[in-house]
Amino acid sequence: MSSHPFYSLEQNESYAIITWNEISLTQTNVEELELAIRHLFKKEFANMILNVNDVTEIDGFGVSCIRKGTKICTNEMGLFAVVTQNEEIQDRLDLAKIEDFTLLNTIKDAVDAIYLNDLENDFQDSDDEEQEFEGGFSESESDDY
Repeated sequence: MSSHPFYSLEQNESYAIITWNEISLTQTNVEELELAIRHLFKKEFANMILNVNDVTEIDGFGVSCIRKGTKICTNEMGLFAVVTQNEEIQDRLDLAKIEDFTLLNTIKDAVDAIYLNDLENDFQDSDDEEQEFEGGFSESESDDY
């Protein structure tokens, strides 16, 4: 686990957890979070958990950063899960209507969601391969006997 002034970082092979250690996620410090997300993305993490349980204030810059993190991970078939039990922060993020947004109460729930998402992606991949295989014969070939 590595630590920075604004957050701590925990990484394993399936996902990374960014625990935000500040009480605010606003214009004054959001660049630190953006750098952390970019750093993890360069290390090919498609699954990230942002723990903002200590956050009591979030502004449009914080919401925008969460939106970017969500989009980056979703584009890689991953999941960007935000964890907080603070109802005001939950409401603020719900109101933002972030596409493909995952908001959960605990890190355990977020880890479960990541594994479920990975399973769904694996299932989807094997489904696609089966359809390609089944579609490999044309009608005319089977009628030529």
